[in-house]
Amino acid sequence: MTSTLPTVHSVEPPVTELPQQVRLTGDDFIRPHLKKLSPYQAILPFEVLSSQLGMKPEDIIKLDANESPYGPPPEVYEALGQLKFPYVYPDPECRRLRELLAEQSGLESEYILAGCGADELIDLIMRCVLEPGDKMIVCPPTFTMYEFDAAVNAALTVKVRRNSDFSLNTDLIEDAVRREKPKCIFLTTPNNPDGSVIDDETLLKILELPVLVVLDEAYIEFSGTESRMQWVKNYENLIVLRTFSKRAGLAGLRVGYGAFPQSIIKYFWRAKQPYNVSVAAEVAACAALQNPTYLENVKNALIQERERLYHLLKNEVPFLNPFPSRSNFILCEVTAGKNPKKIKEDLGKMGLMIRHYDSKDLRNYVRFTVGKPEHTDVIMKCLQLLS
Repeated sequence: MTSTLPTVHSVEPPVTELPQQVRLTGDDFIRPHLKKLSPYQAILPFEVLSSQLGMKPEDIIKLDANESPYGPPPEVYEALGQLKFPYVYPDPECRRLRELLAEQSGLESEYILAGCGADELIDLIMRCVLEPGDKMIVCPPTFTMYEFDAAVNAALTVKVRRNSDFSLNTDLIEDAVRREKPKCIFLTTPNNPDGSVIDDETLLKILELPVLVVLDEAYIEFSGTESRMQWVKNYENLIVLRTFSKRAGLAGLRVGYGAFPQSIIKYFWRAKQPYNVSVAAEVAACAALQNPTYLENVKNALIQERERLYHLLKNEVPFLNPFPSRSNFILCEVTAGKNPKKIKEDLGKMGLMIRHYDSKDLRNYVRFTVGKPEHTDVIMKCLQLLS
């Protein structure tokens, strides 16, 4: 018996005149909230600075981004020079680095997640926690990346002002949590840009609130206080962030890490980019951890020089009012009718780069990264020329 296949009839569409096509441009595809986003104001790199100033990079004293003036331990250079497999993808779990961090911190590696700098982890936290329109709290003046990343993720930032001495106002924080119902709060200790620390009593009070607390400890080594990484075992609403950029001198290689409660870290493992920490970054971080004596000596040298610089600024520069700092930088209020932006520009022409802020909160302030003793000497000589 022969089967007969059904006949397929093609149906021609009716001939109609199509409306004139609207020609799209690139920005028609961009999410609307990003069109209003202002770019993050990053520090200019050495190459650009040297070109603008007509100076060699090595002749510029760069004290505007809180980098280590001493650089990493010699083991880092040796390890990078012997890098054998740059053409192979890195370990997506950074197993070796996390094991070394566990040994150093006493916190098991399953609580630790590494990132391309702490900045990547800040963004990852927001992508995992904040829906568009959700709220988070920051306490300005503080690290502006929190507000920037919130804007990128279409979240709303609730600002809770600090006290005049830059300490946290816990009453205002409690009130904001109650009224605004934020999902998280970002805190920094020591705080950037003033160098103040958060004591245990204050932190415990904030941890009692129904909010995820992200504690950024980028500068903790210089503070004389202990890291709260261990606390994530006892507080389900605490994340602690750390970095190799400051004490280990690896700012250019971008490697940071965080301590997360077990109940939440599994979601960050799912959401993070698989190869987020490069082979070079992990090798360098592991090498830096092999020389704790070097790291300790650099820390002590910078703390000693911070105290020297603070006293010199306080006692010998009449137009600067420095704030006591527990970090590797010193914030100064500019007084006596001096223009802080002009101070930065004039020092820049001398090859000394410091930080000035465009924000309303800090427009009348400048910040000095703590450098080597000879850098402090140059700071004082240059400031005397501006008196």
